[in-house]
Amino acid sequence: MPSTVIKAFAYDPEGQVLTLTFVSGRVYAYQDVPADIAQGLRLAFAKGEYFNTAIRDRFTGVPVTGPAAEPDQRTLF
Repeated sequence: MPSTVIKAFAYDPEGQVLTLTFVSGRVYAYQDVPADIAQGLRLAFAKGEYFNTAIRDRFTGVPVTGPAAEPDQRTLF
């Protein structure tokens, strides 16, 4: 089901960085996110709800700007 909050996301397993693009157009990189949390987001039926309970208040989100802001669709987790 498409999310009403999250437009796209990508996960870098080496750096444990989860990059989220929100429908508002804002992009944030969340640091030190374990692979199982990123996998949980991928599998979640309600991605916005999962983000709110498992990611938002547990990991530091850093705003991303520039060309790297839009995750490459080939790198989606």
